[in-house]
Amino acid sequence: MTRLKDLHSQWLQDPDYRDAYEALEDEFSLVQALIEARVRAGLTQAELATRMETSQSAVARLESGKVKPSARTLERFAQATGTRLSIRFEPLSAS
Repeated sequence: MTRLKDLHSQWLQDPDYRDAYEALEDEFSLVQALIEARVRAGLTQAELATRMETSQSAVARLESGKVKPSARTLERFAQATGTRLSIRFEPLSAS
């Protein structure tokens, strides 16, 4: 049985795949940060939704990366998880 990790490593050899994957890095990072904040707060998606006054499915969509949240939504998420929202602009790395 082929493992997904092995397939991913193989596919990264394809420049088109690698470029597409790297283009999604920021979205993956945001999704990971959202999930980590919720888990650190000890909340389920349903509990977080209640604190944010939204639905569990809305939280699931945020955590799936299927929607790009507004700054206001991120502020509500931070408040509900007892965290501080920090948005930064960083210079692009020279390629």
